[in-house]
Amino acid sequence: FRPRFNVLLRDDKSFPYILIAKEHAVPQIAKHRGARARKGSYYGPFASAGAVKRTINALQKAFLIRTCTDSFYENRTRPCLLHQIKRCSGPCVKLVTSEAYARDVADTERFLRGDTQEVLDELQQRMMTHAQALEYEQAAAVRDQIGSLSRVLHQQPMDERSLGAH
Repeated sequence: FRPRFNVLLRDDKSFPYILIAKEHAVPQIAKHRGARARKGSYYGPFASAGAVKRTINALQKAFLIRTCTDSFYENRTRPCLLHQIKRCSGPCVKLVTSEAYARDVADTERFLRGDTQEVLDELQQRMMTHAQALEYEQAAAVRDQIGSLSRVLHQQPMDERSLGAH
């Protein structure tokens, strides 16, 4: 009754997901395995943890969503290193408005659900609006965001049927 080998051929691992945790006022993007006990949206499953890491890095570059833990977030007095290298918008020290951050989180979720063309079209419109208002720095930032999302789309093929929130 107690075999010395794996009778069920199980490895006790679960597939990794991308979690947009909404337990905090400022949502966090993170890799998640196991039971879905945290509040938020789960996207996946992904084939490997490396794929999740690459996807989170690409989304971080495009949408500047925080990846730090809630305790780290609460104890910040200065922008972190991720803000310095332009991978976080700095919501911990109020460098971005809550409305702009919420819009970036919503765009991230839409992108993960597979609404990629709608997100790109909206960003294109936002870039044109900034350019017409002579806000060239903001227009350039949105242009860079569009470029990084385009690279993500052309880099890895995605099966849009399996990207739905689970």
